[in-house]
Amino acid sequence: MNSTPSMRRSTLALCAAIGLLAASAAQAAAPTASLDAQARYKKEVEVCNTGKSNQDRATCMREANNALDEAKRQRLDNGQSKTELRANALARCDVQPAADREACKARARSDGIVSGTPAAGGVLREHVEVETIVPAAPAPMPAKPE
Repeated sequence: MNSTPSMRRSTLALCAAIGLLAASAAQAAAPTASLDAQARYKKEVEVCNTGKSNQDRATCMREANNALDEAKRQRLDNGQSKTELRANALARCDVQPAADREACKARARSDGIVSGTPAAGGVLREHVEVETIVPAAPAPMPAKPE
């Protein structure tokens, strides 16, 4: 297909316009993310200052500052997908002995009883397996000699 210089210029102009639109959209999103990060930081500082955190104030403030820095670098994954978290938990079960692996995966999926909270010191996941053991038939009695 033959293209004229005017057609090439039009194509280049269109590509440049698309590039500018994409760049401006990225810049528009950045201030919103920055504002969200600042708002989240203020809430975290408030929690630190009121003592409602399960950490001492210095640790709480350090964590809030680190989270803000990571958010500014767009490296903070606040909503790491539940799918990804579950996949990680299940993958940790793969190193368990074969006999324990399925029970580990059931706990990771929260198939059993879940109690506690991180703020209270931890989450306990309990998985109960009921195993029915069928007793073996008793060995036949030896015949009495006559």
